[in-house]
Amino acid sequence: MPCTLFISDLHLDPQRPEITRLFLDFLGTRGHLAECLYILGDLFEAWVGDDDDSALASAVCAGIRDCTQAGTAVYVMHGNRDFLLGKDFAAACGCTLLTDPSAIDLYGQTTLLMHGDLLCTDDHEYMDFRGMVREPRWQQAFLAKPLAERRQIALQLRETSIERIRGKPESIMDVNRQTVVDTMERHAVQRLIHGHTHRPAVHELTVNGKPAQRLVLGDWYEQGSVLECTPAGCQLQTLG
Repeated sequence: MPCTLFISDLHLDPQRPEITRLFLDFLGTRGHLAECLYILGDLFEAWVGDDDDSALASAVCAGIRDCTQAGTAVYVMHGNRDFLLGKDFAAACGCTLLTDPSAIDLYGQTTLLMHGDLLCTDDHEYMDFRGMVREPRWQQAFLAKPLAERRQIALQLRETSIERIRGKPESIMDVNRQTVVDTMERHAVQRLIHGHTHRPAVHELTVNGKPAQRLVLGDWYEQGSVLECTPAGCQLQTLG
């Protein structure tokens, strides 16, 4: 039966090699058998530019390239950690970069794909930061810096982010329900798939006066979270 896979929030990092191994094994097995694989943001814990020459970047890109060469179409969406993934990365890996949000035909049902951070509109501090780092001028200035300096800045930003998160209520960092409904209505869809919040679940709701679904992918900090969709439906799964 045809199969499409969705994952997000792997946060691949040299400090967690076991998760990188799990991902590469996933690519080489289930990834090779799928029609499509969608990575909906935060593939990496941090991405400071397509000139990244780390062993992690090389291994991940090689794994994705092998998957695409086996016949699986791989799509990658920017997350809040790897929004600097660019055309050179996509070309080297053989994948396609997706805009956020993007609507696809998933076995006959139009489905909206997002990373998910755009839905967290109650976190005003984060939304302001997101607006700043997505500005082309900010990105051009950052990418003009030496690679070592960019890595250090990314580390500092991550440490600052951790401190800020500790002081925020959990509810602020989750999606705003009205924003979800408004977004789905604007795109005229009854199904939304996203990550970012690290809260895997299937939520039933009403959009456009009809039943709708919001499917949330989990993170890969301790295990893998996968959404498998076939013409028969979608199922959240966990990889050991």
